[in-house]
Amino acid sequence: MRPNKKIFISVCIVIGIFFIVEAAGFYMARSVHSSDREVMTLDRDALMAKNRELWQKISSLSPKRVHIVVDTAKNILYLRNGNRIIREMVVSCGSGNILEDPAGDRVWVFDTPRGEHTVKSKLVHPNWVRPDWAFIEEGEPIPQNTTDRMQEGVLGDYALGLGNGYFIHGTLYTRLLGRNVTHGCIRVGDEDLKKIFKTTPIGAKVTVF
Repeated sequence: MRPNKKIFISVCIVIGIFFIVEAAGFYMARSVHSSDREVMTLDRDALMAKNRELWQKISSLSPKRVHIVVDTAKNILYLRNGNRIIREMVVSCGSGNILEDPAGDRVWVFDTPRGEHTVKSKLVHPNWVRPDWAFIEEGEPIPQNTTDRMQEGVLGDYALGLGNGYFIHGTLYTRLLGRNVTHGCIRVGDEDLKKIFKTTPIGAKVTVF
């Protein structure tokens, strides 16, 4: 065989091997890219499924009916129906003051309790049953008889009970609305209180933050 013919055959073999390797690389790359696309699709589907699940959880936590949201820092009460604000009201929340029993065995912190509550009762022309701290604060002896604790007219025309002695109620001190001055209850002006009372059913959620 002539040398030139040998060289030509060798070049052809090298070129053939080159194309075989390139073709194999192309199909491997194509296979990898296809696999990547499948992984990306699976990741996207999983993320969308998680988002749907999270949204369902958030939606389930958001009351669909009338509920109340109270911002204790801004002293704002929002009466809401679902995501719609029915009325925004200036209120007074807990002062954060601390009172110690002179006997030394009790301490009261006058904060509006944050968290999730419900309207447990609705009262018309409620009387205030003064707790022990009310007498200690005034330097008065604590009565043993419940009737001596009753006080009329200080809670306004209506009150919505949240439990543990906390209420959304009226106030004689409307000039103090918008300030943190209460012993933990939420004080509301007359017209706003009337709206809350007539609109909010027993069992409605009250969120305080």
